[in-house]
Amino acid sequence: MKPKPILVAVVGGSGSGKTWLCEKLCAALGRREARLSLDDFYRDRSHLPAARRARINFDHPRAIDWNLFEQVLRDCLAGKVTSVPRYDFKAHARHRGTRIFRPTSVVFVDGLWLLHRARLRALFGLTVFLRCPAKIRLERRLARDLLNRGRSAASVREQFRSTVAPMHEWFVEPQARWAQMVFNRVVGPPEVKMILECLHK
Repeated sequence: MKPKPILVAVVGGSGSGKTWLCEKLCAALGRREARLSLDDFYRDRSHLPAARRARINFDHPRAIDWNLFEQVLRDCLAGKVTSVPRYDFKAHARHRGTRIFRPTSVVFVDGLWLLHRARLRALFGLTVFLRCPAKIRLERRLARDLLNRGRSAASVREQFRSTVAPMHEWFVEPQARWAQMVFNRVVGPPEVKMILECLHK
């Protein structure tokens, strides 16, 4: 009987290094596709006018389709092939169709609020929290959103000030109490090594 997959939660604020860390961990294990992102589970708002979609607070946990996310995690734990939505951040809506995800022995999951709900916390075999300075997180968010999401620098800064920063204090930072590993610095190769060593124990 195959062992149950291990789900690894990588949690932290926007721009904290979650994606980078998960990509490095996947590469180190030779499993580049063994990664899920909570970002793909934003609720589909395609039925709303574009102007209204743009006003939604995407930095609040209620923006996520939690039922679908939990089902995908449970499918992974059961070793089942599952379907994952694909989200378009420029349109604030889901792409048509889904992608097929085949869980491996270790699945890395990144997201802002993975530890926010107790019933989901129980599904993760290892939990990691990244505490990165706000200044660095904003710089990274600016670089990402200007390049990949069609945003202006002014709109990114305003969103960070008005919703990202306050929602971080309310919903992201408190999750550190539930993480097994907390990194109070910018993560790099040493942190990748520490997590891999923990997984190999």
